Amino acid sequence: MKFFKKKIIRIPYLILLYAFAIYGFFLTGTYFAMKFKLTNHKGSIDKNNRYFQDMSDKYNQSFKIDSASMLKYKYEVLNRIILLNDFYPTNAQYIQSVYETNKDEKIALQMLDAIDLQLKDNQKYQQAKKKLAQQETNRETTALSAFQWMNIAEWQDFKIAVTKDKKYIDSVAKVTGVEGRLIVACLVGEQIRLFNSSRESYKRYIGPLKVLALESNLSYGVTGIKESTAIRIENHLKDPNSIYYLGDEYAHLLDYDSLTSYHNNVNDTMSIRLKRLVQFKNHYYSYLYTAVFLKQMRTQWLKAGHPIDDRPEILASLFNLGFQRSIPKKNPSVGGSNYMIYDREYTFGSVAYEFYYSGELADVFPYEKKRFDWKES
Repeated sequence: MKFFKKKIIRIPYLILLYAFAIYGFFLTGTYFAMKFKLTNHKGSIDKNNRYFQDMSDKYNQSFKIDSASMLKYKYEVLNRIILLNDFYPTNAQYIQSVYETNKDEKIALQMLDAIDLQLKDNQKYQQAKKKLAQQETNRETTALSAFQWMNIAEWQDFKIAVTKDKKYIDSVAKVTGVEGRLIVACLVGEQIRLFNSSRESYKRYIGPLKVLALESNLSYGVTGIKESTAIRIENHLKDPNSIYYLGDEYAHLLDYDSLTSYHNNVNDTMSIRLKRLVQFKNHYYSYLYTAVFLKQMRTQWLKAGHPIDDRPEILASLFNLGFQRSIPKKNPSVGGSNYMIYDREYTFGSVAYEFYYSGELADVFPYEKKRFDWKES
């Protein structure tokens, strides 16, 4: 024991003894604290929890994905991004970039809602947002088209039918340099007229079979080409002195192929010219005569100093009226045949105009940079 009484031994010994005692006490205290959950942090519910829940319900339960609703959401996204840009353009740019990349209205609206939460105390922003919401509430939204005649059942059948002819229309557009959509605008003017005047034909063929109406009396083919018009179209292709002359490269475009038979049980007494037009499934020549006529009209007016390249309604009116009514002038009139579509009167040119700029079938027959010879630019 005298050994531990020595100062040099006793002091380090006591230091170690007390250190181990303190460490043991710490371990024991930690054990009991953990056992009785005395070390747990006190949790809390975020003050905006209700908002988060409401947003979850909004997008998981009430978010409609029908076409009319998605169009409405699209406009909401764009309008709210424009509004946000007035306050926080950096955030608006982020959201716009994401939306342009993935085209997802749901995620864009969720991003905007996250911003709204941060700006809930910004009075100017909230007032502007409230005004925007009020405008949306007062706006009447419908899945119908603003062009009334496009809401008829026949129009839906026509769209299916003309889509079947895309390969012929595209082929004609390629060889003539006439925009496919412009050709279809003339087709629309003719076919919609037949929907109303040839109801029996519609019920028997167009509606159930989803095919275009084929004319075979006075006017021929799906675009209603008169034989006298077809003859003039052919003659102008070969006459270098004609005001409608398109050039040597087009001179033989409508030459006859004696090796091909265009005979069927409807056109057996017709000339080969009309037999080519009256084909049940292959409407290539209907579109070819139409395209050549349009280009000849364009050439005549261009030479006269009154270009109508960007006037599909005038070109369609002239297609309906014929060569004899084509008199180049500064302010041409839209017109052509008048006909009723249910209880409303239209002209051939106005129907062609409305279709052309409606955006309908733009995925099938897109807008080119120019109506004529766009590939040469």
